[in-house]
Amino acid sequence: MKKILWSLFINPSIILAQDKPVVDLGGALRYNYNLSSWKSDQKERGGDFGYDVFRINTDVEYRGIRLQAEYRFYSESFGGDFMKSGWLGYDFNEKENLQLGLTQVPFGITEYNSHNWFFNITYYTGLEDDHDMGIKYSNVQDKFEYYLAFFKNAEELNFGGLTETDPSRYSYDVVGRNKEVNQFNGKFIYKLGTSYKHRFGISGQYGGLYNLDTEETGEHYGFALHYELDFNSWNLKSEFAYIDNNPVNASGESRDVIQMGAYGSPYEVATDYEMYTLAVSKSVKVDWE
Repeated sequence: MKKILWSLFINPSIILAQDKPVVDLGGALRYNYNLSSWKSDQKERGGDFGYDVFRINTDVEYRGIRLQAEYRFYSESFGGDFMKSGWLGYDFNEKENLQLGLTQVPFGITEYNSHNWFFNITYYTGLEDDHDMGIKYSNVQDKFEYYLAFFKNAEELNFGGLTETDPSRYSYDVVGRNKEVNQFNGKFIYKLGTSYKHRFGISGQYGGLYNLDTEETGEHYGFALHYELDFNSWNLKSEFAYIDNNPVNASGESRDVIQMGAYGSPYEVATDYEMYTLAVSKSVKVDWE
């Protein structure tokens, strides 16, 4: 598939005195030209050019209190509009932070375990750039980082007692007849090196899977080992993850697969798996003058 992306970025900033709020407002508008080699009818007409996404960002800070939010408006075929993240936080100091709301899950390499527009396979199983509803504590020092979090559930759009989780969302979560509930996360990073910058990490998570049919709660858990290297213009990301989902499905329903969804579409993923990823990138300086 060949894909060309045009993006118009709007990123004004309003910077006020230190004793007043600091407000950053931004966004992006993106159109796609799509030519898919496996779509014969589309190839005949030379592909399609159309709307993809409009994004709004805001980041507000005042005396340690922070408010961050990002809302996205996709085309209907991509799930429509939904919030990517949105949280209220407090900076205890330059190293420690607390966030409450729809915040990024501290698991594996963050913010991204990839270098490309399509992300890595970890994203499509809910292990990369995932955001859920809960509370997270971060402590980022010079030699180490650690994160502790509790998530009540994935972002909930419908509050009915037997309502399935809506797949119209940015990050991939369990959908269908199971719901993610009461998840605990922990992550630790050790850093060393100057010219060669190394980041060794370990992550773990444990939570429940509430089934709407049986009204019983199963479990899901996972852990990951990850390593990053920065040297000059090169970056390497590597990760191993083990995931185990144990839903309590209704009689006759398979327990070998579980439904996950995002962008308006659900699909099936194996309940238990090991995943290995490796990604390498090189930054290239461009002189626009």
